[in-house]
Amino acid sequence: MLDSNYLLTDEQMLQFITKGFLVLQNDLPFQLHNRIMKQIHYVLHNEGNPGNNILPRVPDIQQLFETPIVKGALSSVLGPDYYMHPHRHCHYNRPGSEMPGGGQWHKDGYWSAMRSHRPWWAMVFYYTQDVTEELGPTAIMPGSQYYEKFLGERGETYLPTGKAGTMVLVHFDLWHKASLNISNIDRYMLKFQFLRLQAPTSPSWNHQQKELLIPEGLPAVHKTLWQDVWQWLRGDDASKQVRQVASEERLVALRQQLENEDPFNRGCAADELGLLGVEAASCASSLAPLVNDHTETTALNAAYALGQLGTPGVGALIQQMTVGSKLAAERAAYGLHGAGVQAIPQLLRMLHHEDQHRRALAVFVLGMIGSSEGEVVSSLISSLHDESEWVRRHAVEALGLLKHPGEHAVSAIAKVLLASLQDELNADTLHKESTKPNANFQPYITNKIGYAAALSLLRIGQTGQVDQVDETVHSLEQALRSKDRYVRAYAMEALSHLRTEEAVDILIRFIRSARWCPDTSKASTF
Repeated sequence: MLDSNYLLTDEQMLQFITKGFLVLQNDLPFQLHNRIMKQIHYVLHNEGNPGNNILPRVPDIQQLFETPIVKGALSSVLGPDYYMHPHRHCHYNRPGSEMPGGGQWHKDGYWSAMRSHRPWWAMVFYYTQDVTEELGPTAIMPGSQYYEKFLGERGETYLPTGKAGTMVLVHFDLWHKASLNISNIDRYMLKFQFLRLQAPTSPSWNHQQKELLIPEGLPAVHKTLWQDVWQWLRGDDASKQVRQVASEERLVALRQQLENEDPFNRGCAADELGLLGVEAASCASSLAPLVNDHTETTALNAAYALGQLGTPGVGALIQQMTVGSKLAAERAAYGLHGAGVQAIPQLLRMLHHEDQHRRALAVFVLGMIGSSEGEVVSSLISSLHDESEWVRRHAVEALGLLKHPGEHAVSAIAKVLLASLQDELNADTLHKESTKPNANFQPYITNKIGYAAALSLLRIGQTGQVDQVDETVHSLEQALRSKDRYVRAYAMEALSHLRTEEAVDILIRFIRSARWCPDTSKASTF
């Protein structure tokens, strides 16, 4: 059992929420990191980059993730049942060079249907040697994880440094890039990804304070957005949030400030209205146009603020999702997270929108809200048969995010998984699917529907809520033969959580044939 002393503090959690990263100093001996670096050097120069096989190829790496410091940090951010994603990579930065492609500011390709501002995913960067700025560590832009657009000169560049074994825990969507290695030695960095398996029901860190205390040195202020993430991680809803009180005069002043020429001032006004909550409901109509603001930081504040203004705010966001621009509709979807269950009736009606993108957004928000009340489950099951693959993928993932999806949802997901596997066997079907909108995103996932279905069964299975065990186990057994390596990985992990006698037997037989030998390579003799 993990010692609670190694869980993150409130201050560390707030830094992760607002700045998107934490630097962790592991307490393992230098000799271990040096041995790992030598093994990686040999593999890279004699066999090439092992990619996803870096962990079994260099098994000593696993020790890094078993330390209380790392487990405590990951448990704090992603919950105690977090899962190490099967994708991992070794980044090799030679002297005098930037890594190809990685030398540009970017976000990593997202594995789920749509990015979430709430921490469902995270990454860890591990350095095998003492890393200085001269060595070219991965540069990060603090606070940029909530932005689709690159901040450019408005953002701060930060180069994490430290002794051998330094690990940087980052929000999955943080903007980052490889920096120039101006030293005379090679720089190695290993990237691992992790995901949350269920929404939080209570704080998973050393939580002491209820208030959100904002650290200094951020490119913009998003108190309402940060408050949403903070409340969600605490397992609370917006109704329990402590609100500020403002006079009518102050509301009038804020409405005027929403029209200020300076986007920073507009954004601050929107943010303050969000903190006031339903007390500022009369400002919803003035706030709504800012969801289309050309400055993204301001638009985000407006969207999140509307999500806190009760019925008028929800109505304004639904209007943006219904007829607004594609960008405004996406921002509105994020704002509706904070509205919670009160947004569900209108989101259910959005499932019949003629535009597939807007139907998918409604499905996404229902999954993020996580409630199974009313017609949510049956409506999402119906969306599994939507003509749009993009909507179907959102729907099967959303079902896995609900707190109590029920046996009908599990059965429906298992059927979707089996159907996706059947589609893999039909080359004509795969070719036909590849021409549909959105199907070409994430080419590293070859069976996108099956990927989402296997992940949802993993999420539901680890909670012990699976009633249709035989049907689920059968679908997961078939998924072990998928052509998609990530479908196979999720299926294997899901079976390990179900732990029935049949599931264990299937796992043993699969592992016997899939076992990786870290000593066997093109350079080995036998």
